[in-house]
Amino acid sequence: MKNIFRLSIIIAVIAFIFAACSSQKGTTSSASVSRGKFTGKWVIGSIRYDGLVENAVQNVFDQAPPSAFRGSVWELTNSGNGMYTLNNGTSQTIFWSVNNTDPKGQIFQFKKIYAGDKAKNVTEGYQLYVASNDGSTMTLKSPVAVGSQTAYIIYTFSKQ
Repeated sequence: MKNIFRLSIIIAVIAFIFAACSSQKGTTSSASVSRGKFTGKWVIGSIRYDGLVENAVQNVFDQAPPSAFRGSVWELTNSGNGMYTLNNGTSQTIFWSVNNTDPKGQIFQFKKIYAGDKAKNVTEGYQLYVASNDGSTMTLKSPVAVGSQTAYIIYTFSKQ
């Protein structure tokens, strides 16, 4: 009886070791960027288009044409609060976060916050795929439906 008990313990320990050492499937940790790399003051230096002609989209983030965001300043705090300011002086308070659960990759998401709003009560927002972020340069891709295809507006930010 003792031998059966010992054998069961040994098998359980071996199974535990194999489970602990095996790689996790379905994770995208290598593509994920830490939240800290998003914080700070960012400026959009360039806007490119993938699968679109430049003036095909007239309005982004329910605010202005994409070109109006060139040179805009985005201030993102670690708490999730933030603000962007366009060159014409228009400012918008936002609440931002990073979503690591999408199978297509990491997503930078934000929602607009108006006077009297609480972020938890705002249900609509915007999502951009994180193409890269090394802490000093960040590239975000905003998907745009074009028929049955997906095109992108690509924003390149530089940290100030």
